[in-house]
Formats: sequence, C-alpha cells, structure tokens
Amino acid sequence: MFDLIKSELVRFRGWAAALAGVHIIALGFMSRLVDMAQQPLIVHWVIGGVYALVGLLFGLYELGTYRKPSQWLNLLHRPLPQQRIVAALAIAAALLLALAVALPIALIALWQDTMTARVVDLRHWLLPLSAWLIALCAWMAGAFSALRGVRQAGTALVLLAWIIASRAFGFGVLAVECIVLAWLAMLLLGAFKPDLSAPPRSLAGTLIAALPASMAAYLLVMLCFIAIEFAWIAQGSHPNNTTTPPPGGHNFVEKLDNRGRMLAALQDSRDSDAALLREQVKLSDPQGIDVQVPVLPHKNELANFRPMEFDDGHRNVRWVFSHDDMRLYGYDLAMRKPVGVVGVGAANAPFPAVALPGAGLRGMGEGDAVLVGGNTLYQYVSETRQVLPRVSARSGETLLGGGPVGETVAMMSDKAIYFLDGRALVENQLPVTPRLRVQMPGAMGDLRNLDLIELVDGYLITFLYSAKSHANTGAAPYLVALHVHDDGRVEIVNRRALDFDYPALYRFSAWWPSPVLYAIREAARDLFAPVMPLDATAPAPMPRSILWLGIGLCLLSLMAALRVSANRVLSRPARIAWIVACGVLGLPALAALWLTVPR
Repeated sequence: MFDLIKSELVRFRGWAAALAGVHIIALGFMSRLVDMAQQPLIVHWVIGGVYALVGLLFGLYELGTYRKPSQWLNLLHRPLPQQRIVAALAIAAALLLALAVALPIALIALWQDTMTARVVDLRHWLLPLSAWLIALCAWMAGAFSALRGVRQAGTALVLLAWIIASRAFGFGVLAVECIVLAWLAMLLLGAFKPDLSAPPRSLAGTLIAALPASMAAYLLVMLCFIAIEFAWIAQGSHPNNTTTPPPGGHNFVEKLDNRGRMLAALQDSRDSDAALLREQVKLSDPQGIDVQVPVLPHKNELANFRPMEFDDGHRNVRWVFSHDDMRLYGYDLAMRKPVGVVGVGAANAPFPAVALPGAGLRGMGEGDAVLVGGNTLYQYVSETRQVLPRVSARSGETLLGGGPVGETVAMMSDKAIYFLDGRALVENQLPVTPRLRVQMPGAMGDLRNLDLIELVDGYLITFLYSAKSHANTGAAPYLVALHVHDDGRVEIVNRRALDFDYPALYRFSAWWPSPVLYAIREAARDLFAPVMPLDATAPAPMPRSILWLGIGLCLLSLMAALRVSANRVLSRPARIAWIVACGVLGLPALAALWLTVPR
C-alpha cells in the first residue's frame, strides 16, 4: 500500500509543486492589493470553485487513466485488497491536494498574521482546511465519475452541490464538507470493482447510491422547470414581464410607487378615517424603508456576507471587526501599523453580536461611522475614538435599518418598527429612546415593501407581504394599513388580500415532483445552520389538488418501478430497495433507476 501511495506521489509531484507555486504567487499578488481575509462571499465562492475544479479534473484524469482495460487489470491484480488500493489512491490525492491547495493558503495567512497589521481570526485559519476538503470532495466526485461514466456522474456531483447550497456557518460548514467527503468515499468504494458497470449488490450500497442519484434526477427536473420558465418569458406571458400585470394581483401592487401602494392598501377600506387618510397620502411624499436586507452575519463564519471594515477618513485609519474577541482593530492606512483596539463604551467592552458598518446618521461628525450589531445601532466617534450605543431594539430582535419620516426617524427590526426623535439623533444624545414601537403584522421573510407617511396624529404605515408569494414557502399575498397614534395606539385601517399571479402548479413545482426529496433537500440545506429570523415566513396552505398530484406521482412511480426493475441487474434485496425508493421518492427515483442500473 505504501509503494502505491509513493508511486502516485512521484507520478504527480511535479504538477502539484507547479500548481502550489502558481497558487501562492496568485494569492500573494492579490493580498498585496486587498485584504483577502475580508473579501465578500462571492470572492470566496469563486476561489472555492477553482479548488473544486482542480480536484474534479485531477480525479477524472487519475482514475480515467487507470480505467483503460489493461491498466485497470494491472491495478486490481496488485497483492492488496480492493479497499486498500482505493484508500492508497485517496491518501496520495489528499497529500497532493494539501500541497497544492491548503499549504499556500496557510502560508499567506501566516504571513498576514505575523508581518502585517491586518486581522487574522480563528475562522481564517480554518480556510485552508475548508479549501482542502472541497478539493478532496471534488477529487472523489471526479474519480467516481471516471469509473461510472457520464450517466452516473450526477450521483457524485449532487453531493458537491450540497456544499454550495448549505446555509451552515463556520464549523457547521466543515461538518457538512466532512459528511459529503464520507458519502463520496463510500460511493467511490462501491464503484471500485472489476466490473465497472455492475450496480451495488448489497442493500447498504444500493441505499448509499440511490438517494444521491434520485436527488440528482430531482435537480434535473428543477432545471427543466427553469428552462420552461425561460420559454414562458420569451413567449411574453410570464407574470413578471407582462406589460400590464392583472389588477388585484401582487405583481401589479409591487410595480406601483410608494404613493400607489399606500392608496392600494386603503382601497375598499371601511374605516371611518379611510377617505381622510387617502387625501393625506395624495398630498404627502410617502417614504419607503428598504426591506431587501442581506443575510445576517454570524460569529466565526468562514466568509463575509458584507465588508467587516470601515475607514476613518479624519484619522486615516481602517477599523476591522475581529470575531475572536468581538472588538475593532485599527491600522494606519499610510504606515500600515496598528493603532489600537476599540470596543463598546469607555471600557472597550466586546460587542454582544457581530457588528457591521451601516448607513450614516444625521449630525455625525467627520470620520464618524455607524455600526449595526444584533439589536443595537452604534456610532463610532472619531474625535474620541469610542464606539457608543445610540439606538436599541428589544432583546432578541435584529435591527436592520431605517430612514427619515418628517421630523422623526423610523428604524426597522425583524419584528417591529421604532420611531425616534430626529432632533435627539442630530444633537448626538446617547442613547436615544424610541418614542413608539409598532409590531409588524406579518413575518419578516414575506415582507416586500414598507411605506409610511407622517400624519398630524401619528403615522400611516402600509406593509406589502408578497416577497415569496411566487413559491411554496411564501404567504398568500396581502396588504395591511396601520394608523399609529402618538399615544401608541395602533389601528388596522385595512387588510386587503391580493390574488396569486402564479398558478399553484408553478408555486409548488419544487414539491409535487417528489415531496420526500423536497423535504430532504430543505433539511440538508439547513443542517448545522443557525436560526435565521429574516427568512421566517407564514406559508400559504397547499391546495388539495397539489397534494393529490404529489401522492399520485409517487404511486405511479411505484407501479412503474415494478416493471422497470424486473429486467435490471439487481439482487433481490437491491430490487426491493429500489421499488420502495421509487414509491417513497417518486419519479426522480424511477429516473435514477432507469439511468444508473444497467439492463
């Protein structure tokens, strides 16, 4: 076994060393231009995609050369069990990828940590391990695809897609990558046999291969639906690109301006003040609060959804948030030397949650900045080099943003709207206590637009809940108009239901092809993921016709599997497993059976 590992290392050592050299030069060049540790998520995705491509091509080439009949027989006739042969190939590939992928990243992190003033946290030291796991998973997928061929390549590639789709953070990402690596290793071990076209004979091997193969077929169905939607758009009848959306639907309301949406929310209202409120909306300049917020940051996440740094132009200092001790580290932009550490208040206490730069406030001095973390909005004061809390929402809420409304300022959390005295913000009063709190009438994940005006006695706020009404996870679209009085009373002026612009067959297209695979997909995506309050929705009930369609397709798949599996190369336990899988997983499992198991 050691000789086989050594021969593979000698065979590819030149390529691995050359790739490592190019890799470290590229990372070093980019690190001189920007701080690679603080780049947004899209940059990490691109770089991770390159590592996956390297591993995939390596696996395809290495096992593809051994797949030739003469070399395959020579490899298998070594005085070693098949399991040890494939283990030797995997160990050699892991060492080569560690040299070409992980080592350059670790060296750049070491250089940045010891020779620069930039921040390097524990999460950055995990990046070499994550990159190595991604490349090794891709090698496993490439090796399996080389042995099994194009028809079964999706069985392995769908597991790589799991890494991309996962919503886990930090150590959760590493756990998902380890699970994918173990699953791919079992697939490769099952495919490593003299007869490369033979399906797994054991029940365990069948189950290990059947689930990802069925999920690959399910995702292929989803891609077909996307192609159909493109054709729908090209035809010109798609609800999103019609010249005039049907009145009464949520697309029609979404395309209105702020005033139009507020008037639509008051339409058909039976409230005694509705007519007066409509006149005030026509005479006012309604303001909107942006609700299209990004994903919340989480401690020890490997990548950054938003930049975790800001510049104090008055002092020429850049401040970077550290996840390790939850404080800001500054360095001089000219001299590139550290200038200090800043926490919350005079005691420089750690931030209770990850804080990111936000939009500025009125009355801020030169060099000042706003930070938003958890339920608190902070202000960095350049003159005193301190971070002071300005506004706080209730405990357990997440402060998102806001904007001016007349002489006041409206701040939004994931559960409520807060109204603050604008003069207190301009005069830099610390902290500012909200005058009013208005509970949101729906789930944050469903909120599409929020518009409001200032009245003589309070405010008029309208909410449009239709952000995910085109999918099965969204609420039935509706508008809500609230009259908020200065004394804190909240009256529902109107609640107006809107029509769906998309048919139920489209909205539940991710569910009815395979209800069980849809549930598995959602569970896999959220595995090790933290709670995300911004994604909370109140899904509309499923029509009974869609429910019966999903059940009927599963029964149809079960009956078809009885016939399809009869003339396939399957043992009795494997055939029973496939039939049960087709009945439970539906048509995607039937397609996987037809594609992956030979006659």
